[in-house]
Amino acid sequence: MTVQWDLLADRIRGCQRFVLTSHIRPDCDALGSEMGMAGILRQLGKDVRIINGHPTPPTLQFIDPGHTIEVIGHQIPKDKIDADCIIVLDTSAWAQLGPMAEVVREFKGTKLCIDHHVGEDDLGAEFFKDTSAEATGHLVAKLASHLGVTIDKQMATALFAAIATDTGWFRFSSTTPETYRMAAQLVECGAVPAEIYGDLYERDTIGRVRLRGRILARTTDELDGRLVYTYVLKEDFAETGAAPTDTEDAINLTLAIAGTLVAVIFVEQLKGGFKLSFRSRCGVDCSALAARFGGGGHKAAAGAFVHGTLNEVRDQVLPEVRRALEQAIAEGAGC
Repeated sequence: MTVQWDLLADRIRGCQRFVLTSHIRPDCDALGSEMGMAGILRQLGKDVRIINGHPTPPTLQFIDPGHTIEVIGHQIPKDKIDADCIIVLDTSAWAQLGPMAEVVREFKGTKLCIDHHVGEDDLGAEFFKDTSAEATGHLVAKLASHLGVTIDKQMATALFAAIATDTGWFRFSSTTPETYRMAAQLVECGAVPAEIYGDLYERDTIGRVRLRGRILARTTDELDGRLVYTYVLKEDFAETGAAPTDTEDAINLTLAIAGTLVAVIFVEQLKGGFKLSFRSRCGVDCSALAARFGGGGHKAAAGAFVHGTLNEVRDQVLPEVRRALEQAIAEGAGC
């Protein structure tokens, strides 16, 4: 799917007051895309606010050093949205919008969605999507170029973080020569990769380290080590001093085990149920797996949410994962 850049530019020029939002449990691509888009709009003389359903994780606050991102229901009531355009970034799913879903649903002005994920709900918005893009942040950077907007250091930092993290620091199969070209442009605009890496991966709390110990201790492997899975229980957060956001990249701990082709992590949510994360190094389509449980994402990385106890959820999910992996192995699909 190719983004209609001229049409998107026209829609933006036709509005003055913007609200930007993204998915709950915001990651670097969500936050970086929002900050990059906000910078574009401000350079065009637009009024812009970023309002999310969940607060920015403390570990990612460097993306928004001025603490400009607001949280619906906290800093701002749901009935106080004053805008003529809402732009949804890095998601196309109602469930991913959390408390902002009601705001988007009831909004009567222009609604736009800029995203790179496969699949979409009817958000009542015009979609500007490229599912071949490795990150929504890349699309935002391309929009800046299309509009003739200068990317400053803060925008470059946010957009570089978006692209770097959604590609696993440029190691996932979604990484292309264009990814490196865009990353180079962002470095030229002021992004400092070493500083961004340090902010992301070299600022661990003791609670986060303790939680990782539990995750690794619970790791189970099947199918000669090609399938690996683990879990986090909600009491782990209080017992280790970790925050729920400390699980965001935990699945990479298991995917790093030699011989692992598919990894799954089950993270119990504070209000019940489990958030699932899937990762694949072979022909297993994680987005197809996640879709079976109402989720979505990409071929190599996807997620979903399932109600139930740990045993109930594992009994639902693992047979599907085993089946998909065994089929991929039988077909020789890179497994």
